[in-house]
Amino acid sequence: MTSLNNEGRFVLAIRSLSQNIYQRILPLSQKFCDTAQEIRLRVNRPVAVVCPETTYFLTEKGGLTNTILDGSMLTVSRGDLTDTFHNICNYSVYSKQSEIINGFVSMHGGHRAGICGTAICEGDKVINIRDISSINIRIAREHKECSRAIIDTLNPDFGGVLICGAPCTGKTTLLRDMARILSTEYGKRISLIDERGELAGTSSGILQNDIGLCDVFDLYDKPSGIIQAIRSMSPDIIVCDEIGTQRDIDAVEYSVNSGVSFISTLHCSSVDELRRKDNVRKLVSCGGFKTLVFLDNRASAGRVSKIMRVGDVFGN
Repeated sequence: MTSLNNEGRFVLAIRSLSQNIYQRILPLSQKFCDTAQEIRLRVNRPVAVVCPETTYFLTEKGGLTNTILDGSMLTVSRGDLTDTFHNICNYSVYSKQSEIINGFVSMHGGHRAGICGTAICEGDKVINIRDISSINIRIAREHKECSRAIIDTLNPDFGGVLICGAPCTGKTTLLRDMARILSTEYGKRISLIDERGELAGTSSGILQNDIGLCDVFDLYDKPSGIIQAIRSMSPDIIVCDEIGTQRDIDAVEYSVNSGVSFISTLHCSSVDELRRKDNVRKLVSCGGFKTLVFLDNRASAGRVSKIMRVGDVFGN
């Protein structure tokens, strides 16, 4: 397992950028290594580095600004996007096709690149994306011990936890740390379904992130990974990110009936929003979750704002 500090992780994330953009951002690594959440490239638009409190734009002279200055910005060319896209795919676009059609590509170290362009469809199904117009690199980090307060609060009732928060509030980071602590300090058999390669950051079978003693199902779709885990690894707890489709719900129900608990995440920023989600009601009704953890805003990633019992929200 490789251990990288934040600067090492940031440098690893930007290596996939075109040479033109990479050589401009690299000198800024120390400034951004602890705070940058995303690097956004849009064709013929300024290079943007998204931080919790503000978005910075690069200038042609290597400076930074949080306002767009006509004629002074480092803009992203079509060539920059093409080079970056091929770098992200390790010059094997075909091997990444199943990820591309879902709008993202998993990168070395657990980073993820969102892809935006023109869809090629057959009926109502996207079969490819061409003319890439935007790429968003989300920078993965480890914050060890960030889940300690949650684990101490829940102890010993760890199963059936749903972590709720808006994008970039630290859901995945928190999930990863919970898996690490529960598998090492509490001896829980944990199967980690890493559908997008963000949790363990597996590269050629080597885990780039410290997820303790978990069994990792890398790049399995969640329902298939869940069923495979139950059949092959007899887990106490299954950990997975961003649950919510009907297939996910069916797999959770199967797991609950098999005596397996879940820790997962959901895009949701408030109790009121949670109550409006029909899929959550289905998850609750199958007994998959007992505890809800709500995270604070993106300016304080991983910080818990409240912990509630499911019955206090849904009345059952």
